[in-house]
Amino acid sequence: MIRQPSSPGVAGRYSTTAIIFHWLLAVLIPGMLGLGWYMMSIEETPSASWYFDLHKSIGIVIAVTVVLRLLWRLGHCPPPLPTHVARWQVRVSKASHLLLYASFLAMPTFGLSGTLLSEDELSFFGLPLTSILSPDKTISEVLFSVHGVIAWILAGLIAVHVLAALKHLLIEKDRVFQRMWF
Repeated sequence: MIRQPSSPGVAGRYSTTAIIFHWLLAVLIPGMLGLGWYMMSIEETPSASWYFDLHKSIGIVIAVTVVLRLLWRLGHCPPPLPTHVARWQVRVSKASHLLLYASFLAMPTFGLSGTLLSEDELSFFGLPLTSILSPDKTISEVLFSVHGVIAWILAGLIAVHVLAALKHLLIEKDRVFQRMWF
């Protein structure tokens, strides 16, 4: 596995590539959750289709970014947590990261599948994309329901992740947070 040297004073710093992927998704995904919840509140209004199209386009960008991140991650081990971090915290960290990655993959999979099975058109920032699937409203609605449930799970996982990071930054002051900073 390839590792970038640590920066002075921050043991086990993540590589610049990992940091860029992390913060890019840290901005895009919560923004996308907010956009998704907003567009559901205006679902029946005339302007809703613009928001739905934007949501789908950004979703494709996020899906591609997640796949690239995972492919990159296959060849790059994250630095281990410092030895002072309790074993149970290391296990919880690994489990929560696994759940985050699973949610990152499941969200666009269910959303895109629901769209492809719906009667709605799919476009990428205005560029029409064709569906190879026949519409099935019942399955589409189930997929969108699962997509919505995953949104709540993802929001909870992100909240736990942010709280853990803030604990390390503000309470523990052990420089674990700084490992994922430029």
